[in-house]
Amino acid sequence: MADGTGGLARAVLRDQLRERLLARILDGEFAPGERIVESHVMKEYGVSQAPVREALRDLEAMRFVESFPHRGVRVRLISERELAEMYPVRAALEEVAGRAAAPVVTDDVLALLADEIEAMRAATRDGDVHAVLVHDARFHEIVFETADNALLLDVWRSLHAEIRALVTYTRVRVGLTEIVESHVPILQALRQRDAALAGKEMRHHIEHFGALAFREKTARPD
Repeated sequence: MADGTGGLARAVLRDQLRERLLARILDGEFAPGERIVESHVMKEYGVSQAPVREALRDLEAMRFVESFPHRGVRVRLISERELAEMYPVRAALEEVAGRAAAPVVTDDVLALLADEIEAMRAATRDGDVHAVLVHDARFHEIVFETADNALLLDVWRSLHAEIRALVTYTRVRVGLTEIVESHVPILQALRQRDAALAGKEMRHHIEHFGALAFREKTARPD
């Protein structure tokens, strides 16, 4: 009987390729509208077509790229309307998560959240935008996991990947420290086990982030 290790190796390779390509998109190496050529990726990473195609399908499902008949795969352009529609929805979800998490959060979880803030600070000092986004995502994911609502977590995850891309596309580098530090009041509210305050701080964090992204988008030339 086959042990399935070949399939496992291919799945791991697919995941690795997806994460590497995602990092390059988030870092701006692949710009919005730019084509990602399968043959170039195959040559660069020394892999066959199958895992590359599967990784690109994953990125398309996450809405980072789009595929077009006879034109290949391109990094998705995100409209200002999508940006405007997304932030209030996510802000509402974050408020629900904060309210639900605060009464049940443990000291161990609070320590994990503090670690993520420190990791964001370190990445900011290093100018590593991708790492900031990774730890930002994990901070919020921990809060949603603590809220213990599977549907809420699934809906948030469906939006968060796109929002990570929006942060990069709008080049919110000048406000990176401000965004990182805006996680601190969330942690303080959770430490107090104050549901209303935690929900308020979660919402404020996202609404502030959205306003900053709009400001940066407006300031950038077309």
